[in-house]
Amino acid sequence: MFQLGKTIVSEDVVKKDFVCNLSACKGACCIDGDAGAPLDKEEIKILDEIYPKVKPFLRKEGIEAIASQGTHITTEEGELETPLINNADCAYVIFDDNETAMCGIEEAYNQGEVDWKKPVSCHLYPIRVSDYTEFSAVNYHKWQICDDACELGEELGVPVYKFVKEALIRKFGEDWYMELDKVAKTF
Repeated sequence: MFQLGKTIVSEDVVKKDFVCNLSACKGACCIDGDAGAPLDKEEIKILDEIYPKVKPFLRKEGIEAIASQGTHITTEEGELETPLINNADCAYVIFDDNETAMCGIEEAYNQGEVDWKKPVSCHLYPIRVSDYTEFSAVNYHKWQICDDACELGEELGVPVYKFVKEALIRKFGEDWYMELDKVAKTF
């Protein structure tokens, strides 16, 4: 671990390699697991605002889940998340012609309907950020469904932090990322 401003960063973020391999995993991170995507408080307002423009991109099941649960949920622990369809798929997940899970929000963004790409937690994956009073912890989240992404990242020589560069800049800013890059070169 090392400190970078008000963040504590796991060395795995700079030492491990990762490149999403959607042809292998088919977007399993959007449909596996037991929780929705983590959301920031600011993001729930954005979801409420953009939902009418995102809705046409979603599946019937996702629209129904959002109609019954809302654009977001609050867990028993007080965490904010995207709702799920039958405790499985994220309500915002859609599928392409190859049955690969994709984000309906991101598709609306790609089509120019909204100017918000997707929840930052999804954009950052496989990095997970935990915010505390004094600092944020920036950790690499190792999940078996991403083994192919780890292999591809290793093959291409792309460290996790470079794979999620855009998302890290979105979350922490360009200056923070440039400092991270400097630190990474010392490993």
